[in-house]
Amino acid sequence: MRSFFNLIKIKWLLLMAALFFLVSGCEEQSGNSGNAVSSEASENERISPEQPSNQEKVKIGFLMDTLEEERWLKDKELFKESAEALGAEVEILISHGDEVLQLVQAETLISQDIDILVVVPYNAEATAAIVNKAHLSGIKVISYDRLVKNAEIDLYVSFDNVQVGELQAKAITGLVPKGKYVYIGGAYTDNNSHLFKKGVFNVLQPLIDRGDITVVYDQWTEDWTPENAYHNMEEALKANHYQIDAVIAANDGTAGGVIRALEAHGLAGKIPVSGQDADLAAVQRIVDGTQTMTVYKPIKSLTEKAAELAVMLATGETFKAETSINNGRVEVPSVLLTPIAVDKTNINGTIIADDFHSKEDVYKAERDEE
Repeated sequence: MRSFFNLIKIKWLLLMAALFFLVSGCEEQSGNSGNAVSSEASENERISPEQPSNQEKVKIGFLMDTLEEERWLKDKELFKESAEALGAEVEILISHGDEVLQLVQAETLISQDIDILVVVPYNAEATAAIVNKAHLSGIKVISYDRLVKNAEIDLYVSFDNVQVGELQAKAITGLVPKGKYVYIGGAYTDNNSHLFKKGVFNVLQPLIDRGDITVVYDQWTEDWTPENAYHNMEEALKANHYQIDAVIAANDGTAGGVIRALEAHGLAGKIPVSGQDADLAAVQRIVDGTQTMTVYKPIKSLTEKAAELAVMLATGETFKAETSINNGRVEVPSVLLTPIAVDKTNINGTIIADDFHSKEDVYKAERDEE
């Protein structure tokens, strides 16, 4: 019983700390000038206000939301490797899907005199408080993979996430140009989920307008978990008397939950299912025929670019992005890498050629059956 009350006490203290963090960040936001776009530079150019001594290592704070999905383990290790190759030091903290904890972790990193903060937000809106607090300490903030909303973010580094959704929808509609569609989205709190969905419906909407396609079920997946995706898919199947023609799942984790539901009703491999991230299990499902495609995002390219830009901004170098994205408050200078659609026909030339996964691992199930 005592341990239970201790847990409640810890949670309460974390909540109080986060509330203080949010209030102090919001109160001082209007006076912040550390992250403003230079009036003499273009809209897409940000300049770091301070340059650390060349004798010191750049210290990067990296806030991550989760390590649940396989891809984030790769991001964690590859970002650290990329930054250290540039002579930087990296402190990584994981909030494990806890919004309050991520706010507290940000305060911890800021208090450790980091030179720049890189953040994968759990909640795109709430993370604005982290940005404000960092700027008050003269620390630039890079939004990594997921865009922080309504904050003066200094730089956004990701893949073209609208294109991710378009690639998913093009692959599935190429196989099923007419019929009943299910859309299993990502977490509502993740801005990327909205970008993926935008891309998907860029492709689907003309077909919907023509009456060729009907989206009979459309649901977000809380916290991106396969279990929640599984329950969503079960609900979709029951509501439509198990008559579904295609499923667009936002990532490989949700695709795994979808395919589990399909397997329970003897439908796996009979209904096309999309994915994203090129998780090993998903690539194996593509080989097996239960998943149609995934969107491969070369994580090493992302981590190398993010680490390079983090060091540049931390050391006072200027950077002019080729594009910008509006996050509800400002036009955020953005670097968007190109995603790649992968199916059974090009696994070897993409995922395996890049050594993202080994050929032995990808085709393990096939060999085991021989």
